Amino acid sequence: MKRILVLLLLSAIALPAFATGPAGEYFKDVVLTDQNGHRVRLYEDVIKDRTIVMNSFFATCKGACPIMTQTYTSLQDRFAEHLGKDLMFVSITVDPTNDTPPKLAEYARKAKARPGWVLLTGSKEEVAHALKKIGQSSETPEAHLNIMIVGNDKTGLWKKAFALAKPDEIAAIVSSVLNDRGDAPAAPGQQ
Repeated sequence: MKRILVLLLLSAIALPAFATGPAGEYFKDVVLTDQNGHRVRLYEDVIKDRTIVMNSFFATCKGACPIMTQTYTSLQDRFAEHLGKDLMFVSITVDPTNDTPPKLAEYARKAKARPGWVLLTGSKEEVAHALKKIGQSSETPEAHLNIMIVGNDKTGLWKKAFALAKPDEIAAIVSSVLNDRGDAPAAPGQQ
């Protein structure tokens, strides 16, 4: 009987280590390929326990994508002490046929992407699944959304930002999500 109680106690202690929150459940089946050709589990390898800033783009875009890329480059400097640690930038292509890992690696090199900024591609089906999960599906690459999704996995705070806004405005949103401690605001009169 003691052995059963000890095993039950040990299993109860170990369960929280394997538990995931809502984002873990939602993104658990999203697997893509990064600019280095490595398979990436979106939740486990990128989102888990971090704040993320995520957008959709394509490497040959001549419109909004270069502006979004410049914003990410600017944000890298502002959040240098967090990038690759508790903050990740994620760019998911809307053109997986053309945006192969080598093309994304070249794009990352030109954008001066630092560790902590991953560019993701995959099969058409994998990319369509990922884009649907983040609400950024598009019929054609040119029809992609100019929205950045900023989320804090630890606190569950998720916001959207207009990706063509000024970098200072986007930085303020990133800061608010990154620095969120999950505290609910006090009710009026209880401060």
